Amino acid sequence: MTRRSLRFRLLLAAALSITLALVAAGVGLTALFEHHVTRRLEAQLDETLGQILGHLEATAGGRLRFDLALADPRFQTPLSGLYWQIQDEDRPTLLRSRSLWDVVLDLPADTLPDGALHRHQLPGPAGQSLLVLERGVLFRIGSDERRVRVAVALDRRELAQASRDFAADIVPYLVLLGAVLGLAAWGQVRIGLAPLDAVRRGVRAIRSGEAQRLPADYPDEVQPLAEEVNSLLDAQARAIERARAWTADLAHGLKTPLVVLAADAERLRDLGQSELADDLDGLAQTMRRRVDRELIRARVRARAGARADARESVGPARRANEPGADLPDTLSRVVRALERTPNGSRLHWDLDCPDRLAVAILPEDLTELLGNCLENASNWANTRVLVRTETGDRIRVQIEDDGPGVPEEALKNLGQRGLRLDERTQGSGLGLAIAQDICDAYGGDLAFSRADLGGFAVTLHLPGRGA
Repeated sequence: MTRRSLRFRLLLAAALSITLALVAAGVGLTALFEHHVTRRLEAQLDETLGQILGHLEATAGGRLRFDLALADPRFQTPLSGLYWQIQDEDRPTLLRSRSLWDVVLDLPADTLPDGALHRHQLPGPAGQSLLVLERGVLFRIGSDERRVRVAVALDRRELAQASRDFAADIVPYLVLLGAVLGLAAWGQVRIGLAPLDAVRRGVRAIRSGEAQRLPADYPDEVQPLAEEVNSLLDAQARAIERARAWTADLAHGLKTPLVVLAADAERLRDLGQSELADDLDGLAQTMRRRVDRELIRARVRARAGARADARESVGPARRANEPGADLPDTLSRVVRALERTPNGSRLHWDLDCPDRLAVAILPEDLTELLGNCLENASNWANTRVLVRTETGDRIRVQIEDDGPGVPEEALKNLGQRGLRLDERTQGSGLGLAIAQDICDAYGGDLAFSRADLGGFAVTLHLPGRGA
């Protein structure tokens, strides 16, 4: 999976989205927890304020007194982080908790309406940052009314520590949630891209000849793509069929003029113009070979398409039992035919082939394939042609002769697919081009090399029956 992969991009986008969402969730939850804890602490401090105001009293001398021992022991522990302070603005009187020790809270000089609650964030003892709740009340002593400020303070470090503890506790759960969401995103991407993978497999099946069209059961988002591909395949099939028909019509149309040209060459020979007759005859033979080649190519391609259609309509077990051509019988028939030719009659034919060996090629096409290769060998051999076969994943047929062979530098060009063999060096002709076309149509292989006998070697790798 590369960076250009759609799956990689979707998973990366999902990972980034999940990460951002979890970070935002963690920050939001921590802030919400801190806000909730702050409200709870403020409620407790306000309750403490109520207790202090409820037990605040004046002495006979007019001074304020608060003797209630609050339940929280931190009020008695110096610098504990929990404090209270009572300040009389009319008479410079100050009461405070033991926890403040010798520190006085410097309350803001703001005007407090009677009973109003103010919140402050003030510096405290030992570098503490305090959350302060303050109420201002009018305290009646006899006929006098005095303004009293009562404050309760809490060290904010407790709140910060609680928030940090909450964040540390929630991180493992966020990581677990991220893993679950990641697996869900992976499954979603896999399921979402499955139709595209099905299209890829369908196109591969079309390319290998196992299918002719893409199926019509894709999701709505992918179905237009499949329909466009099928339309393109239909247009390509029609174009190929037109080209095949045109080739066949052209080849058949040239046959009659070639026959007339050969007859004219015979008449010229009878008139004693042998040199001109030979030129015309050679030209006619060359053109006839080209016409035969095009006819064979059109026939082989048509059969390849028919075989693909047949494979599409039958099951795997049926395809495994499809009949193939008998290789030993075809070799024997081709050699017997060549032994009756002037070149073949003077040669020793050595066939090394099992009695029963079938290849997945139609008999007439196998005859054409072996005939062209063996005819090429008979044209260049001095005394002997050797044919050897080997079985395996594919059937290997090697045809060697003891002729002059092909120069080493020409073998590289000779092995190039698609090269017109009439442009090759000595020892090659249209027969090998026809053999190459048949091998290509059936998924076979054709290779050229130097023979152990000293001449030229053609090696065929052919599909076995049921391949």
